[in-house]
Amino acid sequence: MAVSSRRSLQALAARVLAHGEILRRIAIVAGVLAIAALLVFALRGFWHELRYDDIVAAIEATPGARVALAVLATAVSFAALVGYDASALRYVGARVPPRTIAKTAFVAYALSNTIGLGVFTGGAVRMRLYGAAGVEPADVSRAIVFNALVFGLGACAVGGAGLWWDAAALAPMLRVPAWMVAGGGAAAIVAVLLVLALCHVRDRIGRLRLPSPRLAWTQLALSVLDITAAAAVLWLLLPDGAVGFATFLGFYAAAVVIGVISHVPGGLGVFEAVMLVALGSRVPAGELAGALVLYRLVYYVLPLVLALGVLIVHETGQLATPARRFLSGLAPRVLAGATLVAAVMLLVSGATPATGRALQTLQVLPLPLVEAAHFLSSIIGVLLLFVARALLRRLDAAWWAAVVLVALALVFALPKGLALTEALVLSALLIALLASRRPFQRRASLLAVPFTGGWLLAMAVICIAVTGLLFFAYRDLAYAHQLWWQFAVSGEAPRSLRAMVAVAVVALVLALRQLVRPAVPAPPLPDAAQLAQAQAIVQAQRHADAGLVLTGDKHLLFSDAGNAFLMYGRQGRSWIALFDPVGPRDAWPELVWRFLEHARDAGARGCFYQVGQEALPLYLDAGLRLYKLGEYARVPLVGFSLQGKRRGNLRTAVNRAEREGLTFAVVDVADVPPELPALRAVSDAWLGAHRAAEKRFSIGAFDPLYIARNPVAVVREGARIVAFASLLVAGDPAHGEAEASVDLMRHLPDAPPGTMDFLFARVLQHLADAGYVQFGLGMAPLSGMAMHALAPNWHRIGRLLFARGEQFYNFKGLRAFKDKFDPQWEARYLACPGGVTPLLVLADAAALIAGGYRGVLSK
Repeated sequence: MAVSSRRSLQALAARVLAHGEILRRIAIVAGVLAIAALLVFALRGFWHELRYDDIVAAIEATPGARVALAVLATAVSFAALVGYDASALRYVGARVPPRTIAKTAFVAYALSNTIGLGVFTGGAVRMRLYGAAGVEPADVSRAIVFNALVFGLGACAVGGAGLWWDAAALAPMLRVPAWMVAGGGAAAIVAVLLVLALCHVRDRIGRLRLPSPRLAWTQLALSVLDITAAAAVLWLLLPDGAVGFATFLGFYAAAVVIGVISHVPGGLGVFEAVMLVALGSRVPAGELAGALVLYRLVYYVLPLVLALGVLIVHETGQLATPARRFLSGLAPRVLAGATLVAAVMLLVSGATPATGRALQTLQVLPLPLVEAAHFLSSIIGVLLLFVARALLRRLDAAWWAAVVLVALALVFALPKGLALTEALVLSALLIALLASRRPFQRRASLLAVPFTGGWLLAMAVICIAVTGLLFFAYRDLAYAHQLWWQFAVSGEAPRSLRAMVAVAVVALVLALRQLVRPAVPAPPLPDAAQLAQAQAIVQAQRHADAGLVLTGDKHLLFSDAGNAFLMYGRQGRSWIALFDPVGPRDAWPELVWRFLEHARDAGARGCFYQVGQEALPLYLDAGLRLYKLGEYARVPLVGFSLQGKRRGNLRTAVNRAEREGLTFAVVDVADVPPELPALRAVSDAWLGAHRAAEKRFSIGAFDPLYIARNPVAVVREGARIVAFASLLVAGDPAHGEAEASVDLMRHLPDAPPGTMDFLFARVLQHLADAGYVQFGLGMAPLSGMAMHALAPNWHRIGRLLFARGEQFYNFKGLRAFKDKFDPQWEARYLACPGGVTPLLVLADAAALIAGGYRGVLSK
């Protein structure tokens, strides 16, 4: 096979995808900068009108009944969001129990709405839970895209209706004629109706399968209900009569869409700025800002606290139901997200003054207690920023640190300023931590956790924003050096200044420690003893491809118990693990996390190449994304025979080969060394005919030591070997748990036609008679990519290369060859970070296989 051509094609595909990804990122950055510039220009006047005291007074003056109605509207909105997921799953044809959908959708939206960082996104939650419920990753991706498109239609419908209904009132605010406002709203509504009409008259547009009319109307109704209910949350918190609901609805829809386009988590800051610009002439700035703060608490923070409650209920349950197992797998992600929110809450609390009522109550407490509670709470806040990251890695030390820090913050919540809401959130978090002890069993130092540049940048932005909030809250206070040394219960500004200095120092020390971590030395290749240990592990399990570890060209990472390992290669800044971990299933999480830790310690990107479906939740939990590489052909051997219509071509090939005098045999490991010269001659002739060099990493090379470790299937013409295939075997045939696969397969240029068909047919018969249960034929690259129009760009490029890339590699021919043996096809994935990383990893994988980048471009 022209393996080198495949590597060239991978490099070409990487360049094509990288170009598109770079253009997309440039467009996103340009759009974000444009939105930011417009908002800064529009907000110049409002900044001087805002006062911290006015915001606090507006929040305190909000009637409790309105807050209760806002909570009810939030419940309606989240019920509609659950309906989103149910309809989207019906669209892709997936069947998931309603309770699983409800819990998954609620937790996913609670996390993604509030936090939005990549490791917490709702998409990753859906992949984790729906994948555990049996939904294919491609179907989950299609459902997510479908949701996004229908949300856009709903926003268009709601926004259009708002513009058309109250055009006369909106025209002066937008500084355009009323007919133009009404016309824009009508055009938006007509566009939505046209889409719905298409669903009635056609079932697809090109390759895009349209939903049924009933499903289309249902999803649109849910989208409108969601946006309307979410808008009602904020509208109910505004002063009475400030703005009509129809007028407000149009602006709300526009603010949500702009917030989504900005790519800021939850649209934080962007959404508020748009609403201030839109409603600033109708609602006093302080009251509007107070309503926006309450809106964030009710619609964003409250659902996250309830998500913690869902987690607590399931973690403390007595029955190991599937739903409980699925949610337990999300515990580190949910708790890390909640810890991050608690950290920000503590920092904000430390930077802002307490209420006057709280200060009066604090007069009865000792001043040192008040000062210490305020100072230490802020330090706990910055420490929790870093502990949240460690919780994602399921560290035992992170769990203990979080429990201790949250408990201390809860103790300090009252003496620092009667922070009752803060105490409620911290209590829920502490209970959730105590109820979710089991996932945090990994033993590692908390100080050894590496942090990515993106995480450090996010932490820096949070600290800078909190410092800006401090100066905003106390901007009317005359600064003097004496402020630093004023100690009084009423001395809120000095306390906040001292706390922020401590926060800055602690954050700087932690960040610098990460940045100056010593470089990790390159790990050595395995020695003979380690290869023997790995071989014993391979033979104790049933995945035969793991036998590639015996090539000796990959680094090994063993589990603490020594009963499992992970093999990987290093190229450039990529550490690429080949296949899933090898060994007992319960040892896999430890190996996945340790491998990623070592890669990040070395400043490299850790990823997993050609992984199967059974371990996908592990990679999703680690914050990685999945990219389909192709499909693996596996032939069941129980009851295998050459009889039947589907294997008629194989019978013909076997009969023809035997008539031409070809014979088949399997050379056992002990008898391979004497045959090595003849096998070498076949291999050299094959390489010469194909003008190819030996490959590595995911493919075995003709190394006598490696070849002699495995049985070899040979085809002879008389006494001469004309073809051979090196077999990888694992498991115990006597217990019905053995598997075999093919690695190196070569033939002489003058071998009779059909020789390889004859070889494989006889190999399958031999292994079936020996008690093996299945045989692996290897992966067909880019095979089985999703055909749906909503499929990700990755699948579209893969389909294009599969269909049009014959000049680079025989994709269709390889798939057809494997199909002769009537295999079962299983998806294989690349698990790695998102963005342009998969493109870089594919290029590095091609270099690993080809022996360097020069080998990618040559034979």
